[in-house]
Amino acid sequence: MNILEFAKEIFDIEINELNNVKNKLDESFEKVINLILNSKGKVVVTGIGKSGIIGKKIAATLASTGTLAVFMNAAEGIHGDLGMIDKNDIVLAISNSGNSDEVISIIPSIKKIGAKLIAFTGNKKSILAKEADYIIDIGVEKEACPINLAPTSSTTATLVMGDALATTLIKLRNFKPEHFAIYHPGGALGKRLLLKVSDVMHKLDDLAIVEKHAPIDKVILEMTNKNLGAVCVVENNFMIGIITEGDIRRALKNKESFFNYVANDIMTKNFTYVSENDMAIYALELMENRKSQISVLPVLNDNTLIGLVRIHDLLKVSN
Repeated sequence: MNILEFAKEIFDIEINELNNVKNKLDESFEKVINLILNSKGKVVVTGIGKSGIIGKKIAATLASTGTLAVFMNAAEGIHGDLGMIDKNDIVLAISNSGNSDEVISIIPSIKKIGAKLIAFTGNKKSILAKEADYIIDIGVEKEACPINLAPTSSTTATLVMGDALATTLIKLRNFKPEHFAIYHPGGALGKRLLLKVSDVMHKLDDLAIVEKHAPIDKVILEMTNKNLGAVCVVENNFMIGIITEGDIRRALKNKESFFNYVANDIMTKNFTYVSENDMAIYALELMENRKSQISVLPVLNDNTLIGLVRIHDLLKVSN
């Protein structure tokens, strides 16, 4: 047996089945999307076994991207967890066969409560499909398991259908990184998405600042004393230019004239800047996504200098 070739066959089988399920998408999917968008309640995802495990992931993805969602194990639903369902809710029941005992057992109660029922099933003739208000077909012809028994292609198809559901809702809700960050405040991801420029910038008192007629030796002295890698040039309280260590190095090529320079001679006048309310990750992208990368950004408020942010500070919170 060629292990690598066999593994690749598994990929091929599941990819093929995903394409088949993709081609089954129809107006039912659109109706389910609109149902969730217009709902005043939550989405309760339920299932049992492997379907239940996939259901947990779908519920978690929905919840973390702006859709109020919870997971209810179908077996626990029989023993009291149905109390979490309200008439305004939508129940998304997952069962490949559509005839799982635990899932079928809770359908009458869901109907009495008045919640809408969506079926993720591979059997459109099943009890679940017949009782559901909406059916999403996740049926596969072949499991990737060599004996065609262990849920493989079917669970993958269910997972991807759940992702399609969640990400379509993300798009329609205009869900943004800062919204995502609210639900992910912990760890590096939360730091990257929650922090604003104002949280990481160096304040005015820490900055090297000169006027446009300041001699080059004063510029260098200010840059050395403040040690932020840049000098901000201001006039009448407005920032008119910035001098970085790179500007100093370029000016040094003209050794004969170097010590006759003033700030105005070597400063960058058309500089890139940010505001204090911009997201820190946006400032980092401004620095990196350009032909020639920069390491500092002035922070302005109506052209008035209020701070400076360095790439070193941003990288600390993005890792």
